[in-house]
Amino acid sequence: MSARLTLLRSACAGAMLMTVAQVMTSATAWAWGESVSVSPTCDNHRFLEDQRKFENEERHTRNADLAEHVCGRVIAVSRARRTRSGWHGYFYVDVGSGISIRIVSDLDRMQAPQWPWVAKGDDVDVVGRYYFDNMRSQGIDWTHHGTGRNWPIAGYVTVNGHRYE
Repeated sequence: MSARLTLLRSACAGAMLMTVAQVMTSATAWAWGESVSVSPTCDNHRFLEDQRKFENEERHTRNADLAEHVCGRVIAVSRARRTRSGWHGYFYVDVGSGISIRIVSDLDRMQAPQWPWVAKGDDVDVVGRYYFDNMRSQGIDWTHHGTGRNWPIAGYVTVNGHRYE
């Protein structure tokens, strides 16, 4: 067995030994054999750069979702809808440069009051997973406290200083 494979197995085994609480509070986690991290503070510049790369097809893997930490003012709120994975609330945040991004909140998993708990004009801070399927299908989801096999970082939404996980 090569030294690189042994090192990767050791790193993966170490990541598996983390408790759920450690993973949920960690800003860096292991996924797909590499480290996934999110900025501890809002970083709209990083998000806008990542979005530009996806839109210009500089990222060759479309399923390379990214951890993002964005903030801004809510410009629209949509009604809750039931999807195949449960109830979801949607709102749009102005992240600067004339760009807004759709935020998806899994209402079944979030510890928050009944939807809508965000309103147009609210200031928000969001940590979650940026997905880009195409120009018309992109947003930030996994904005709740849970992690899973497909996403190792716990997300949240802070609205006017009140944090919802």
